[in-house]
This record gives sequence, C-alpha cells and structure tokens, in this order.
Amino acid sequence: MTFQQNCSRRGFLGASAGALVAAERLFGEPADAPKKPNPDLERLGGVALAEAKKAGATYADIRINRYRNQFSGYRLSPERGGTKTDEVPFVTDQASFGFGVRVIAAGQWGFAASPLVTAEEIARITREAVVVAKANAAVQASPVQLAPTKKYVDRWTSAYQKDPFGVPVEEKLELIHGATVSMKKDPKIMMALGFLGFRAEDKYLATSEGSSIQQYIVQVYPLLMANAVDMQKGISRSRSYQTPPVTAGWEAITKANLGENAPRIREEALEHLAAPPVTPGKKDLVLLPSHLWLTIHESLGHSTELDRALGYEANFAGTSFMTTEKMGKYKVGSELITVYGDRTIAGGLASVKYDDDGVLTTKFPIVEKGIFKHYQTIRDQAHLVGETESRGCCYADSWSSVPFQRMPNVWLEAGPREVTPDSLIAGVDDGILIEGDGSFSIDQQRYNFQFGGDAFWQIKGGKKAGMISRVAYQAKTSEFWNSCDGIAGPAYWQQFGSFNDGKGEPEQINAVSHGCSPARFRQVNVLLTD
Repeated sequence: MTFQQNCSRRGFLGASAGALVAAERLFGEPADAPKKPNPDLERLGGVALAEAKKAGATYADIRINRYRNQFSGYRLSPERGGTKTDEVPFVTDQASFGFGVRVIAAGQWGFAASPLVTAEEIARITREAVVVAKANAAVQASPVQLAPTKKYVDRWTSAYQKDPFGVPVEEKLELIHGATVSMKKDPKIMMALGFLGFRAEDKYLATSEGSSIQQYIVQVYPLLMANAVDMQKGISRSRSYQTPPVTAGWEAITKANLGENAPRIREEALEHLAAPPVTPGKKDLVLLPSHLWLTIHESLGHSTELDRALGYEANFAGTSFMTTEKMGKYKVGSELITVYGDRTIAGGLASVKYDDDGVLTTKFPIVEKGIFKHYQTIRDQAHLVGETESRGCCYADSWSSVPFQRMPNVWLEAGPREVTPDSLIAGVDDGILIEGDGSFSIDQQRYNFQFGGDAFWQIKGGKKAGMISRVAYQAKTSEFWNSCDGIAGPAYWQQFGSFNDGKGEPEQINAVSHGCSPARFRQVNVLLTD
C-alpha cells in the first residue's frame, strides 16, 4: 500500500495555529455526553465519503484523530566529578491532530493524509487517495477482499475515574520526586528513576458502509527503577517496580502506591547487587505475571499475527514458524495452555470497542488446550485463512499511518482455583522464581528465544530461598509451552504489557497487554549471563 501525504509549509503552519481550537471543538466532551458522534465530525467525514464515491472508489473510510502523550518524572544520579546528587526533572507534552483517508479503487487500497482538518483539504486528500489506489492496481496481483461487518453509529469512552491530564504537572512531579528520593537513600544506589506516562487518543471513523464511530481512550503507566553499583567489584544491578500500564485514569497511579514501594525497590536493588550468580543447567522455573507477559508477547503474540505467517512482515523482526498449515492442529503447548486474543478485556492497553476497520471487537481463542486455533486478522485478511469475519485487530498509531494488523491483548487462561504460587513452588526441588522483565532475544521465526528478568530467587526443596543474579533461560517456543505443568488460579491473575510495541515499515507503535497467573515450567535451560 502506498502512503502519500501532501501539505504545503504554509498550510502546515496554518493548521498548527488552528489545530488546538479545531480539535477541541470536534472532540470536546459536551455537557450532556451524547451516545452519538459529534455532528461536526460526521459532516467532515461525509465530505470524504462523497468525494471518494465521485472519484470512483468502491469503498472509503476516514479517520480524524487527536493524540496526546505526556511523560514526566525525575532522574537522580551523582553530579559528574562531585559528590552532590543531581535531581533532574523532565516533562514532555506532545499533541497531534489530523486525518487519513483510505479507499479501494480499481480493486486496490490507496491512502493519503493531512494535518489540515478542513472540508476543502479532506476533499483534496480523498482524491489523492483514489489516485494512489489506481496506481497500485497496476502492480497488485489480486483485488482487495473485505470481510463483511455490520454498520455501527456509536460513541464510546474507555473506563476511568479521573482524567490524568487534569492533574497539575506540579502534583505529578511532587509524587514521583518523593518516591525517587526514597530509592536514592543509599550511597550504593547510583541512579534512581521515577516515571509517569499518560496517553489519550480521540478517534473518529466514518465508512462508506454507513459506520460513524467516535471513541476516546485514556492510558497510564508508572515506573520506578533503582540501579545499584559496587565500585570495587565493578558491577551494577538494577531493580524495578513494574506496575502494569493500563487503560485507566489517575486512580491507577494512586493504587500503585509508588511512595510505599520505593524503599522495597531500593533494598532489593542492593540485595540483587550482592546476590551470587546462578549455577547454569536444566532447572524448573516459576514465572510471575510481571515476567511471563513478555514471553507470551514475543513467542505467542507475534507468532500468531497472520501477516507474519504469510511473510508480509519479513523486513521487520521476521516472519513466523506458525505457518498456515498448522492452524487447527499444531500442538504449541501442553493441555494447560489456553490463550485468547481479546480487545474487550477491562484495562487492556489494546482494548477498544471498535477497531480501525470499524469492526466490533471480540475475544477469540488463539490456542485451546495447547492446540493453535486462530490467527489475529483484519477485514482484508480473513479470507486468506478461510474465515468470513475479521478478528477485529486493525489499528494505526496515527492519523498519518496506514491501518494494518496489530496485536490484541493476548492472555493466558488461569489454572484451577486451588492452585497457588506457593503450591507451584512447593513442587520444585531445584529451580528459579523470576519476577519482572529484562533483556530478551528471539529469532526471526519467533521460535528460538532467550529471556532475562528483573529479579531472581532460588527455589530449593520446595521453598523460596535467597536472591541470585545473572540469570537467563533459553528454549524453543513449542518446547517451552509444552513444559508447562502448573498455572495458578484466577485469584493470582494479573495483566502487564507494553506502551511501545513496534511493527511495520515505516514503524508503528502499539500499546498491548498480556495477562496470566504465575506458571511453572519444567527443565528449562538456564544460562549464566554477562
């Protein structure tokens, strides 16, 4: 698909000057909070749909979107050449507003976008998108096929109690400063970092099939990290308080209890610094949700994206060993492993009511009792695997980006109610408990991998023992998931994830969550790192 954006310097500056006013008019929450999209958005959307039809398009959609990202925090570290601690605050606040038009003409996609949101510009950009589509038709082998979807007219807002963008920056910095100073209260803590991230996305979609959908999503992400250094031994170790990034409001920051957890992170960073190295070899692993989410993401999330399996993503982080002939019969895990793709789950970073194709989002099985069942798909992919409906996995990270298949929330079903983390540990004679994510590596087929973590404890004779260091484990995706013989019950299920999952060329960023309970894996190859 060809991307084309046309905007003169004069037009861009004019758009910048009026963008805030125009965006607030279009997306500002009215007092009566109607369930229908803003009529001004619908009028602008209608311009694109009418122009596309006049230019010969058989399908068209327009996305008018506004984004805001705010990051704030403190970094405390020694002053270079002195003994004083530098306390460096940071605040960034970024906004973006514009529209993108996607059409099918002569059987192929065309796309164009602009930051100048006016009726005249929308009409011009729509004509450009049709020109692009007709040019693409000369080099594409087969016409685009869209799986059917219903028409929706709706307005939806993600659940939150307090808008984080309404909280003064001074209050945010005061909160994170106190926690960061608490972590730094030991001379061996060389660096302490406190971070707060907030993201908001206003989305409007109109399609030539009659859908008109307005959505608003708010997400938050807190983080604490301490780095301890032993100057005599020349080593450093870190420890993080990895609270889940979540689709929610300021209330999630309050619940994170950053100030209360900061002293624990300091002490565990120091413990990690003094911890002996792991003895490598085959060991049983008990993996906590703050760690296992990333293994799910890399080995089962990315491998079941249909565009990777078909080779479309070969230029960015590879393809997939989960090729189409495996669908419905390949045993990727033990019978305990049931994994869902889900864009409806509460708090999920990829949760939304409608995807960027206008499809009502769902929950669907990716793996059922160890057997690979379904890929993540969008409307123009479903027919490629013999399906008649999209799985609702279409997303673009900007008004200027082409929508394509992105990962939903991918989560592992919990085990029986009576299984606890302690009972998992009790069944291990020689093993390791791993918390938090760390460095990782996975091959281009999403098959051979290596994962580190944030903190590691020995398990000896069925009991958690002291902290150890320099741990990583290595496995093949199917061997690893088939080695799972225990998953804790629903009471221990937690959702973690990433604000910044990359895919595509040009690269796009997606936010996605992965939930699980603590799980046990038998006889995994453990390495001594660094």
